[in-house]
Amino acid sequence: MIRFFTNPENIDNKRIKLSDEDRYHMRSLRLKPNEEFIVCDGTGTDYVCKLCAGAEETTAEILRQEQSRGEPSIDCTIYLAYAKGDRLDYAVQKAVELGAKEIVLFKSKRCIATPDNVAKKLKRLHKISHEAAKQCGRGIIPTVKNIEQYSEIIDIAAKESTLSILLYEDESTLHLKQVLEQHFDFHSGADRTRSPTSGITNNKQTISIISGPEGGFEIGEAEAARESGIYAVSIGQRILRSETAPIAALSALMYHTNNLQRHGYSNEDSISS
Repeated sequence: MIRFFTNPENIDNKRIKLSDEDRYHMRSLRLKPNEEFIVCDGTGTDYVCKLCAGAEETTAEILRQEQSRGEPSIDCTIYLAYAKGDRLDYAVQKAVELGAKEIVLFKSKRCIATPDNVAKKLKRLHKISHEAAKQCGRGIIPTVKNIEQYSEIIDIAAKESTLSILLYEDESTLHLKQVLEQHFDFHSGADRTRSPTSGITNNKQTISIISGPEGGFEIGEAEAARESGIYAVSIGQRILRSETAPIAALSALMYHTNNLQRHGYSNEDSISS
């Protein structure tokens, strides 16, 4: 079903005021007058709607509302070091699709390039986040912001997350799988038994994944993270690109917490060959 986002203040009783951009998008999609579509308030509630008759496509009539099902059972913030070209575009898009709640950009010592205009870059990445959230059925639009200092993101990740992970290609003893197995009970954890209508709650675990630039993290940066209580982990024998590493780690996290499992499907269900 076609999906749009709106601000909660545009929702009044049984109607939703549509933006000019959404109306243009509807016309380009040739949406029929009685065709149902979803408008999400960005806080986890979906409204199934149809266009109001005689309203010149400016207003949607709410038929029913339900909890958004596109939100994972954990809150994950992805910290991305600045990278050149369109690598950040890709990483942000895929992080949103996989369920990240927030993306934070930062500068580390080995960053090859940083944008001349940070505000312009954030605006572009927010648009990418918005479009990806619409496409994949999210209940929120993940925020994209910038924190200038590496030391500050280390401090925030360590203090505000129940689990913080730094992806470090020179780590040889501690692996991502080990940390996830220690932190989450894959076979009997609460994530597995959540109800199909579970969505945004105030009791989610908060996870931080910190990913470096093209040249990786310097030894001192990894040590600073460890001293703050952050796990510096390996994600395998292969060296992944800066846009690939955070997505690989986020995918592993979502798999391990049963957030790549469709509602209503159990691990006990048989698989036919």
